[in-house]
Amino acid sequence: MGTIHLFRKSQRSLVGKLTHEFRLVAADRRSWKILLFGAINLICIGFLLMWCSSTNSIALTAYTYLTIFDLFSLITCLISYWVMVKKPSPVYSFGFERFEVLAVFASTVLAQLGALFILKESAERFLEQPEIHTGRLLVGTFVALFFNLFTMLSVRNKPFAYVSEAASTSWLQEHVADLSRSICGIIPGLSSIFLPRMNPFVLIDIAGALALCITYMLIEINNYYAVDTASAIAIALMTFGTMYPMSVYSGKVLLQTTPPHVFGQLDKLLREVSTLDGVLEVRNEHFWTLGFGTLAGSVHVRIRRDANEQMVLAHVTNRLYTLVSTLTVQIFKDDWIRPTLSSVPIANNMLNLSDHHVITMPSLKAADNLNPITSTPAKPSSPPPEFSFNTPGKNVNPVILLNAQTRPYGLGLNHGSTPYNSVLNQGFGIPGMGATQGFRTGFTNVPSRYGTNICGQSRP
Repeated sequence: MGTIHLFRKSQRSLVGKLTHEFRLVAADRRSWKILLFGAINLICIGFLLMWCSSTNSIALTAYTYLTIFDLFSLITCLISYWVMVKKPSPVYSFGFERFEVLAVFASTVLAQLGALFILKESAERFLEQPEIHTGRLLVGTFVALFFNLFTMLSVRNKPFAYVSEAASTSWLQEHVADLSRSICGIIPGLSSIFLPRMNPFVLIDIAGALALCITYMLIEINNYYAVDTASAIAIALMTFGTMYPMSVYSGKVLLQTTPPHVFGQLDKLLREVSTLDGVLEVRNEHFWTLGFGTLAGSVHVRIRRDANEQMVLAHVTNRLYTLVSTLTVQIFKDDWIRPTLSSVPIANNMLNLSDHHVITMPSLKAADNLNPITSTPAKPSSPPPEFSFNTPGKNVNPVILLNAQTRPYGLGLNHGSTPYNSVLNQGFGIPGMGATQGFRTGFTNVPSRYGTNICGQSRP
């Protein structure tokens, strides 16, 4: 039999979880207006799709996709309200702000896919152009325009409002901005409306409606049905050009990149942190965009051993919190430790000459009566050479430190007696020969691969 778990919580189904979260959002009265607009949007989309089928107009279908995009924007607005209500959990420690970023990215990508579908259908219609019925074409145009503008201007969509300002301008906005500068030069009072740049969603709604009006007039006057396909391509290109910068911006946020416009401010703040009292080094800094307008970051700060950790942490957080709202600072003190001298004999199986460094440390007292031992001949009165092979120098005691790297050379050969008798009293020996004259490193009982320079004995 299996284990019986007392007081175990029942697992909710996916529908139950969605219902619970929807009730959490519906408790806020601000979401009631969004739900009302969403219901009206569904009704409007139903009528527009029927009129698209009756008129056989692909241009009106492309314009209807903008109304479907409005439905996605309303869902994104609901997700934004849900994010404000939800609190961080152990699984989502940074909160749920990235859900609204994902919603914006998905909405813009779906709008671009719809534009690509319109381009494909338009290319097929160029080969065989069907007849267009204009009975409901103008009615559907104004119904869609009125509802799109009313939705955009009545509902405050915080995620899309931020993305439309932060993302780069589309080609449609740039061309309209050039035209607006010329108009505002003649009529300065319009500068508050057209400059610096118009809302991209309002602009594409007006431009699409204008293209449909031109289509209606040309079909009514000359029965020029190909203009419907041309208008559909124009609306699809405007939709793709408007949504592409927003999808790129939201995609960079999802990839946790650092916004380019904050590089200078972050560098300035990090320089200020590095000059704080007690701070030795600022490293491993990483900053990324957590949500729209929210920066997160982590940084490692190395401080002096006598510095106050809490005081440094408070100053660092105070400096960076002006720009980075979610910050993780790791403080660690300087871990530099002075190595100690070796004062015990080293066993044969403990030392591998190719795995150790000989690091020189200054002696506590001088011994001027000792002659330097170098690999080059020198007079007793002359100073030791500056660059001598494997020579620690005068009055220096060696320290053995472990090293994982292997060296292609061993110790040098013995030349005379060693003056370094303050560490170990015994010298190196050849196996089977006993103790002989020692190397100046003072190691004992270490097998030598090169032999020793003993008078009367040849080296291998």
